[in-house]
Amino acid sequence: MAKSKGNRVQVIMECTEHKESGMPGTSRYITTKNRKNTTERLELKKYNPILKKYTVHKEIK
Repeated sequence: MAKSKGNRVQVIMECTEHKESGMPGTSRYITTKNRKNTTERLELKKYNPILKKYTVHKEIK
């Protein structure tokens, strides 16, 4: 039987500070995670080019 490749999934990260600031546009990144090892939603510090600083990005969807 063939091994399935279902552990790695694509996730979308969205800036939390940008959402609260009310400025137009969004800061989003696409990354992958191993759903077997990381069952909860990801939170990473990523660069927001609109705010020009590093902010916390949370997984959506």
